[in-house]
Amino acid sequence: MPTLDHPTLEFIKADFTQDGKRQLFATEFRGLTTIVVGKDDLHDLLAFLKTDERCQYDFLSDIAGIDYLNYPRNKDDQAPAGRFAVVYNLESTTNNTRLIIKVLLDPTLDTKGIEDDPALHLPTCTDLWAGAEWLEREVFDMLGIRFDGHPDLRRILTWESYPAHPHRKDYPVRGRGEREDYRVVERDDA
Repeated sequence: MPTLDHPTLEFIKADFTQDGKRQLFATEFRGLTTIVVGKDDLHDLLAFLKTDERCQYDFLSDIAGIDYLNYPRNKDDQAPAGRFAVVYNLESTTNNTRLIIKVLLDPTLDTKGIEDDPALHLPTCTDLWAGAEWLEREVFDMLGIRFDGHPDLRRILTWESYPAHPHRKDYPVRGRGEREDYRVVERDDA
């Protein structure tokens, strides 16, 4: 097992996890380090990574949502598990380093993604990076994960009354009939 040698990990261990109450899981794949954090510690870790003078992760390049439904899992895997993941891709333009932060969520309601599940809430990071506003809206629209404190959390790719979240793996590939109601727009109508 290779040793994790990302320069930011020592600062996180020394300052962020020193109280022993916060637990993080770190892994590395093809030179890219990922830190898995609990949702209660997510905003604190992101704020630490942005504001600490040694870290200076000043650029949030992406936020992505993942649905791990029916994803095969190694029985020896010690990493935390969850159906959904929200992944933050951070860069420090000063230190020329990149770090991935991942938080895992498990739904508590057995729904088709229409109702608001209290387990699928995360704190917004728009107070840290203004560009997170649209990225969080996309994750909300496609997977139904809500960001508490977001200044304008509404759908961005589908219409407001859309009955589901289409990037969930239990959403039918052909849809649920919503496309059959489209009005055909002819060239002359434009």
